Amino acid sequence: MMNNTLKIDGHVAVITFDPEIEMFRGEFVGLNGGADFYAYSVDELKKEGSTSLAVFLDECEKDGIAPYKSYSGKVTTRLSPERHQALAIAAQATGQSINELLNEGVDLVIEKHS
Repeated sequence: MMNNTLKIDGHVAVITFDPEIEMFRGEFVGLNGGADFYAYSVDELKKEGSTSLAVFLDECEKDGIAPYKSYSGKVTTRLSPERHQALAIAAQATGQSINELLNEGVDLVIEKHS
């Protein structure tokens, strides 16, 4: 499966193709629950995604549930000792902390996928 994103009503959904059922599947990112949808074309994805999102947000409102996940801003990761060393060297060489360097890298990824 190949992953791609599609913005629907201002919300990002990850789109994959399921060869077993020969349909595209969309799943919204950052929601506090599931709001997935299926379609055969991009136009149908947009329509089905919009409907799925509206139903999800309505249900959250009715049940008094926050619709969006909250993020603490803390991420823990594991690196090989070699990668950790290379990261420390790159950070020092650029006059940044490892945290600053990682945040800069994340910003580049976000720009690429916006």
